[in-house]
Parts: sequence; structure tokens; C-alpha cells
Amino acid sequence: MSRGLRALGFCLLVAACGGNYSAPRDLDNACAIVSERPRYHRAMKRTERKWGVPVYVQMATFYQESKFIGDARTPYRFVLDVIPMGRQSSAYGYAQALDATWDEYRDEEGGRGAKRDRIEDATDFMGWYMDKSYEALGISKADARAQYLAYHEGRTGYARGSYNAKPWLLRVSSQVAARSDTYRDQLLACGKL
Repeated sequence: MSRGLRALGFCLLVAACGGNYSAPRDLDNACAIVSERPRYHRAMKRTERKWGVPVYVQMATFYQESKFIGDARTPYRFVLDVIPMGRQSSAYGYAQALDATWDEYRDEEGGRGAKRDRIEDATDFMGWYMDKSYEALGISKADARAQYLAYHEGRTGYARGSYNAKPWLLRVSSQVAARSDTYRDQLLACGKL
């Protein structure tokens, strides 16, 4: 085999081992998602066993935060609509975890090697965060709406009720709850719950 052909083969192998950051094909069907990406399902089931956060609550939150795209980032901000001034926030990955919150998670739970664009780490992060919301605020781990509000606003913001001044966020949190219910029913129907 020629040297060039071996190099090409090696490059293709490395590319094939890279992360799959595209969204699943059918985001409205939980059974299709876990069938297409069984690794996601295994990671979420592991998180459910460890932290008690149901798979369907995790899935609805991932849908809202990143549409299951591992390298998702917030959009850029622009001055005068043309000069980029950086991203809206440091949120990144499946869970759209902010830098400071991710660092807190890694210090407490995930270890220095945890990555926001690795589904296993993102689900564990979400379980850790929602477990802390349960401990600090008494929010049921199955309450997708309240958990999402605490996830979006932070526990301090949730405790202050900052979401009440954001009608758009109340609407989004209701959509997360509805999607969670839909995903739960779908997973029950296909035997993946």
C-alpha cells in the first residue's frame, strides 16, 4: 500500500472516530432518538440511576438547550449589526452549561477530564444540577417545568422568582414540560422507559 493511501486511510479513520455533533433525525420522537443514538439512552439511564432525574426530563431539557447538538454554542453579539463582539454567553455543548457552572461540576463531581460535548458527561452534569435544585429548592426531579426554570435562571434566580418577569421563559418552560410528557409517553409505548 502506498504511503499516500495509508495517510488517507488514517485521516478517514480519525475523522470517523470524531464526535457526532449533528442532531438526531426525528427530534419529536423519543423512541427514534434512542434508537438512532443508543449511546444517548445509555448515558441518560445511567444518570437516572445515579441522580434520579427521569430520562424524559433530561431529553426535554437537551432538546430545548441544544437540540441534542454536542457542540452547540450561543449566537454572536454584534455592534451596529456587523461587528462581532463575542458570544451571548459561555454556554456550550449538549447541556449548554456555562463555564463557571461547568467548572463547579468538574470540581465537585465530574473530574478534570469531563467535557461538555460528550453526552455521558453532559447527562451527568444535568443530573447533578437538577439534584442540587431538588436539595436546595425542593423541586421534584420529575417536574420538567420547574427544573428547567431553575436550570435556566440558576437556583438563586429561581428562588427570587426572576422568571416571573420573563413571559417568554414561562412559555418555553411550559413547552419543555409538554415535551417531557410526550417523550415519557413515547418511551413507555416503545418499552424504553
